[in-house]
Amino acid sequence: MSRKCEICGKGQVSGNAVSHSNRHSRRKWNPNIQTVKINDNGTVRRAKVCTRCIRSNKITRAV
Repeated sequence: MSRKCEICGKGQVSGNAVSHSNRHSRRKWNPNIQTVKINDNGTVRRAKVCTRCIRSNKITRAV
């Protein structure tokens, strides 16, 4: 399953989880990807879009 927004390209990022004792272990941050129906040039299709794009009206949702 792709963890990437089809609109803005936001994807998974990685870094260190730092504990209270300052030990470092690798971890991942996943974007909040939702599968929504969108209007794409008059056709309705499903797309994996991040919630930031949904909230900022970068897509038009199909009813």
